[in-house]
Amino acid sequence: MSQTLRDQLFLWMKTYVYRYSEAPFRLASGLESHHYFNCKEITLHPERLAVLAECFVEEIIPKLGIEFQAVGGLTLGADPLAYSIALSYQRKGKLVYPLVVRKEAKGHGTGQQIEGFWREIKSCLVVDDVITTGGSTLKAVQALREAGISVTKGICILNQEEGGAENLEKSGIQMESIFRKSEFF
Repeated sequence: MSQTLRDQLFLWMKTYVYRYSEAPFRLASGLESHHYFNCKEITLHPERLAVLAECFVEEIIPKLGIEFQAVGGLTLGADPLAYSIALSYQRKGKLVYPLVVRKEAKGHGTGQQIEGFWREIKSCLVVDDVITTGGSTLKAVQALREAGISVTKGICILNQEEGGAENLEKSGIQMESIFRKSEFF
């Protein structure tokens, strides 16, 4: 991995994202932890997001050795990742569609669970900001597969090392992360 991009991201992760508290944080998975990573400090900041997308496109995704037509995952954590990765590919002359997957189909309008040009898509790279148990990512994978989209690989910023990557592997998803929780303490 390009040490320049990864080193810059690591510095931002330590400075803006990682928090420790004696009182435990409740995670999206329902688990509690004294260590908390708010990756939105990266994904909702334009400069940091641009570096993150470049790291994914140049260093992480090529390791997976797959072709895909779309990138997406469960809203909200995956949304900026999907958009920025799709834009990075577009600047390189490659069309990759971003997809947004809701936790459940919306109760109004078209009632869709997946937004984007999903009807034309055969394969998707699933994305998430943080993997703990893998539950959120599995919800996205299930919705994408039910829509007839092949999903076999995924990427995330941080693997919390709480069994999420292993749970995803059981569902046929190989996850690749930029960082592991143990790198921060």
